[in-house]
Amino acid sequence: MCWAGRMMLGTFSILLVLVHAAAACDFGPFPYRATGIVCRMTKPAALLLNKETAQVIQAAFRNAKFPNITGERSMRLLGRVAYGLTNIQVNDLSIERSQVELKEDNAIHIAIKNVTALFKGTLTYGYAGAWFLQLFHSVDFEIESSIDLQLSIKLTCQKDQVVPDASGCYLTFHKLTLHLQGDKQPGWLKQLFTDFISFTLKLVLKREVCKEINAVSQMLTSFVLDLAADFVRDKDIIVDISLASDPVIKASYIESHHKGLVLYRNNSSVLSDSVFSPSLLTESRMLYFWFSEHSLSSLASAAFLDGQLVLNFTGEKLQELFEMEDTEVQRKAVQMVFQGTSYNDSVAKVWSLTQPQISPQPEGTVVRSLVAVEVSILPAGEEPLVALYMEKEITVTIQATYEEKKLILQPVDSSIEIKVFKCTADPSGKDPSIQRFLQNMILVAGIPEVTSSIGSALTSLMNSKRLDLFDIINPEIITRKGYVIVQLDFGFPSHLLLHFLEKSW
Repeated sequence: MCWAGRMMLGTFSILLVLVHAAAACDFGPFPYRATGIVCRMTKPAALLLNKETAQVIQAAFRNAKFPNITGERSMRLLGRVAYGLTNIQVNDLSIERSQVELKEDNAIHIAIKNVTALFKGTLTYGYAGAWFLQLFHSVDFEIESSIDLQLSIKLTCQKDQVVPDASGCYLTFHKLTLHLQGDKQPGWLKQLFTDFISFTLKLVLKREVCKEINAVSQMLTSFVLDLAADFVRDKDIIVDISLASDPVIKASYIESHHKGLVLYRNNSSVLSDSVFSPSLLTESRMLYFWFSEHSLSSLASAAFLDGQLVLNFTGEKLQELFEMEDTEVQRKAVQMVFQGTSYNDSVAKVWSLTQPQISPQPEGTVVRSLVAVEVSILPAGEEPLVALYMEKEITVTIQATYEEKKLILQPVDSSIEIKVFKCTADPSGKDPSIQRFLQNMILVAGIPEVTSSIGSALTSLMNSKRLDLFDIINPEIITRKGYVIVQLDFGFPSHLLLHFLEKSW
């Protein structure tokens, strides 16, 4: 459905979720035929998300668990000099710039330039004789470093889900300077440890930082997959977002294809005739979502089976509907239906009797269904009385927009055909003016009120999934025969990534 867009948390998350390498997945010779949902992210979106890379890299450095480093070296006059570096921590970390490239080798290439970091810890050293080892000097140290970091994140597929591999991690050291604290330390000692600690320290830093980056990418991928799965789930209604085909990876965009099958209480439909083609999407916006008619209809059917397509109106809302005009026919209809009972003591129930049929068309999304309307009055101290019951076939064309963080559903064309009409005050149905008034009331006020209520309910559902935390810019919902496209630009809520990183450690 148009509210089922994937949201993202940082370069590592959204890029890893959107694409995969199909080495471990077999999608058959015609994979697009099983595609219900498509997501395309263009290069501008990747560049925007790349700005958040610094936070991930900084978290990887700060949370890397650096082991103690020990060793010894033979000196001509001193014998063997043993040393140990302990309590290594990272301070004053900064990143000059970060660049991202999308390449057709199923990998994301990220270049982090000039990572400057100050490592602090304790250096213990001493002299080892032939029969014993005695360590008796301890001094605090600082290591100034300047590093370039190259990441080549390969994407693999396991069980139709993406699995990142950030083992392509390379550190280039432009500066690694050791400072010992205290003026009494001899200069030769500083030179000695700078020389033979440097190589070991580089290996340890590369191993631990790259290991942490790989762990972060795994955690972010799992987090976003869980977030996406929760976003398209409402109680027993679940959308299968597992991969349906190989990705398209270009220099200007990446694109993923998902099954989009709706699961309801272990029941699911089958999609084998999807009309998706990559040519249906452009590259002018940052993010695109493509939804098949099958996925939309399945969502509507699941909502029907789950009993969600029911609305109740009472009080002021009910009054607005029945008093949309002030005419003799209107006053007569109100008297016949409510029999002098106030709107606050009455309720109108509207529900779908059949599964709605959803058909996207260029003019909007066409919805057809058999709908029932029941008006009950609640006399004081008496049992509720059904004053009016109607069944009608409704066809309505709806155009959807998303403005000010709200989904707005606007009916642009409607028609109804009354199939059943029962009014307690007119059991013979001899007064056609009442039916004409009610039919006009439903067209003019009833259908807009129902679509507005559905739009509000969907907005509440999306916001419960935290969609309102994102800055969605100029979204467009475009309907075509057999599918719907949602295209937009966006701003990234950095605080969500910070919250995740803080929570993870």
